[in-house]
Amino acid sequence: MEWLIALGLGLLAGLHTSTWGIYKDAPYEGYSLGRYLRSTFISTALAVPAAYFSDLNLLRPGHMLVFWGLVYVLERAIMEYYKTFLREEDQSKYFIPMTFHVQGEVVTDRKKRLLIGLAYLAGVSAAVAGVVAANQAGLGEQLWAVLLIGSIGGWISAFGGAWKDAPIEGFELLKFFRSPALAAFYAWVMSQFTSNLVLITFPALGYTIATTETYKTFFFPSKPRGKFAGKPVEYPEVLEWRTNLVPLYVAIWCVVIGIGVAAFLLDT
Repeated sequence: MEWLIALGLGLLAGLHTSTWGIYKDAPYEGYSLGRYLRSTFISTALAVPAAYFSDLNLLRPGHMLVFWGLVYVLERAIMEYYKTFLREEDQSKYFIPMTFHVQGEVVTDRKKRLLIGLAYLAGVSAAVAGVVAANQAGLGEQLWAVLLIGSIGGWISAFGGAWKDAPIEGFELLKFFRSPALAAFYAWVMSQFTSNLVLITFPALGYTIATTETYKTFFFPSKPRGKFAGKPVEYPEVLEWRTNLVPLYVAIWCVVIGIGVAAFLLDT
């Protein structure tokens, strides 16, 4: 039963990412079913191993809530790493390059980019090891540790975003602190259902990404993302049919929020 729940939550996490991704990008890049379902396939594939290694009890709504955020962030980490350091793609269609760059200049040397990617991976691994060590020290019961350590993912996101975007579109102070603040809030939410700092910190980042992408994509649908700023809409017909995806997206959020309500009613 728990494996089926894991697969269902993984499917919902993937569809959530797939939907905001295609909604914002398809007018500029076009649409294909494979591209749309890519994140869905990855999240669903990650669900079973994530359930096994996290050892969450997915019959409890609180653990279901934590698990959704965990699968979400795992898929995002894999895809963003791939797009930044591994993928070979023409960057001329972007205003802000998606491949690793220094002040807008793409690092075209693949070997150099791979080495930078390995260094980045080592840094993230060190951060993960720090969270694991803090968890083993029993800090998951301390509110200050939950808020401070739980926001680490948000800080990584903030500094990464500033490195990528600020040299081209300028630095925005509120935007910089948005992810750490959201991550700290969601870390507190996760801490209501687990004292494991690993299962607090990384799901919190998953929910941070889900929230910020929802806000940027659906609250400002006519505003192009920074990476497409100033670029022409190549597929204007998409602007019409993409609204058909909104009910699915809202339904997924309703399920997640419903799980959250049940978690606070039954698991706290």
